[in-house]
Amino acid sequence: MRRLLSVVSICFVLACPILSFAQTAADAPASKEDVERYLEAMHSHEMMKQMMGAMSQSMHQTTHDLCAKDKDQLPADCEARANKIMDDMVKDLPLDEMMDAMVPVYQKHFTKGDIEALVAFYSGPTGQKMLRELPATMAEAMEAMRPFMSKAVDHMTERMQQEIAQMKKDPAKKPADNAPASN
Repeated sequence: MRRLLSVVSICFVLACPILSFAQTAADAPASKEDVERYLEAMHSHEMMKQMMGAMSQSMHQTTHDLCAKDKDQLPADCEARANKIMDDMVKDLPLDEMMDAMVPVYQKHFTKGDIEALVAFYSGPTGQKMLRELPATMAEAMEAMRPFMSKAVDHMTERMQQEIAQMKKDPAKKPADNAPASN
């Protein structure tokens, strides 16, 4: 019995540092390589390109609207020229450098264990489905939110125009002067 107790005690003493190390390793800050592995599992580079494409489409619509608004005062090729400028700017964005700049941000917010769990999730079937469906989901969500965002932007624009008009009338008056009194 004494020998069994000794063996169990020795195993416990040997296991404690291993268990402690395992917990410490998971709680350790994520390394650059950990984050890069995560970004690769997320297909971040491809997602960035897709986002840039979606952003480009939105900018093309804005260009169309702006050129159509003042078409009498602009050259006929206004839209084509503006779209080429925007497309060139998007094409020239330094994606690799942008990805590198993200690494310290992830290191700040996630531990090695967090990153390992995220890599495991996004490498699995549900994570892969999430990555496949995310662009369409986000596009549909943005479309669903558009009326609310449009209303909010209109309201903010109107409010800003009122504030600026008030500043023109009375430059010394601060915006807080217009705020309702708190009880």
